Amino acid sequence: MADRYLSFTGTAPGRFLTRRLGLPQPAVLRRWSPESPEFEGGVLQLTAGKSVLSGLDFPAASDTPAAVLLDATGVRDVEGLAEVHAALHPVVRSVAASGRVVVLGAPLDPADHHQAAAQQALEGFTRSLGKEIGRGRTVNLVRLTDASAAESTLRFLLSPRSAYVSGQVIEVGQPQEADFDRDLPLAGRTALVTGGARGIGAAVAETLARDGARVVVLDVPGAAADAEQLAGRLGGSALALDITAPDAGARIAEALPDGLDVLVHNAGITRDRRLVNMPAERWSSVLDVNLASVLRTTDALLEAGTLRRGGRIVATASIAGLAGNAGQTNYGASKAGVVGLVRSLAPRALAGHGVTVNAVAPGFIETKMTAAVPLFIREAGRRMNSLGQGGLPVDVAETTAWLAHPASGAVNGQVVRVCGQSLLGA
Repeated sequence: MADRYLSFTGTAPGRFLTRRLGLPQPAVLRRWSPESPEFEGGVLQLTAGKSVLSGLDFPAASDTPAAVLLDATGVRDVEGLAEVHAALHPVVRSVAASGRVVVLGAPLDPADHHQAAAQQALEGFTRSLGKEIGRGRTVNLVRLTDASAAESTLRFLLSPRSAYVSGQVIEVGQPQEADFDRDLPLAGRTALVTGGARGIGAAVAETLARDGARVVVLDVPGAAADAEQLAGRLGGSALALDITAPDAGARIAEALPDGLDVLVHNAGITRDRRLVNMPAERWSSVLDVNLASVLRTTDALLEAGTLRRGGRIVATASIAGLAGNAGQTNYGASKAGVVGLVRSLAPRALAGHGVTVNAVAPGFIETKMTAAVPLFIREAGRRMNSLGQGGLPVDVAETTAWLAHPASGAVNGQVVRVCGQSLLGA
């Protein structure tokens, strides 16, 4: 369903009226397109404290930079935070509409509470700046120890692909070797998307195929026709399967004898009702699809060796699992469970199988499901974030594609909200 309020605020009468009434004034977000894949205006690189940047090649900034990249990894005390202010204060206003601000921080040092305090302060700083910067611009913090490991993350966050990702803190570990084609990074790789026939799953499948992957679209038998049509258009294949079946993992492994590189757990359902009115069936069906099936199939595919070394697992959580939501105790529990899965499995999967495990946590995304939400609740969902609008399925898909990228091996155990910096749980 079209966001009529967003369209109205783009008109002269709309701008005048919303300004006079103090109403949100969301900006139309700039997203990736084949005709315009990168921002114009370059990247302004700044430093607070000692720099660790090396080997990062971004276009030089113009007077209206598309992005600002501030290296604050060397900030170790309160005095160093003054350098953060001094660096960004004069330039924030000049960042182009739909532009980016990315701050680089360092891991918190448990042996130095001054450094830990200063680096933790960067989190409050970036999230607060994200809520005030406006004009469709985003602000994120990347914590890293080796700048060479952050290239795929920075290229994502500094590009139109990250339009609905703001207020996030992303930790980047040690670099992992990977060979790939820069134009088609997933070429030669196979990706499986569960619940891939429609909505967000279809957008994920399309985006992974755009990046070169051979996509397997998995969905329930009732959606087989849609799955086959999408797979045919993408040059992939369809797999009609109930993901909750006890042997789902074994059947996926059998269908992919040559192995799998990217596993996207997208399948999910809602059965909303307040706990006092929720029968056991509504509880168990949501937990089975959204969590138990993810656990079972992940375990089966790792144990079978179907997921090849250098592989990626990307699960779908939700801000409902991070912040809670009335009427969704079952859904919130299932999505919080996904977060627990990611945080526990990520280090072991990387060490034992060479596979990373991450999650995306969508906020209000414009889908057929949210179009059926009552008007006032839908409008609240759209406006209660720093960007003042709902996201699109492609926003979740682009974030998934970044986590699936061969060069994203240093990103592991992360839960990245795709919510426009929702005011809930932010």
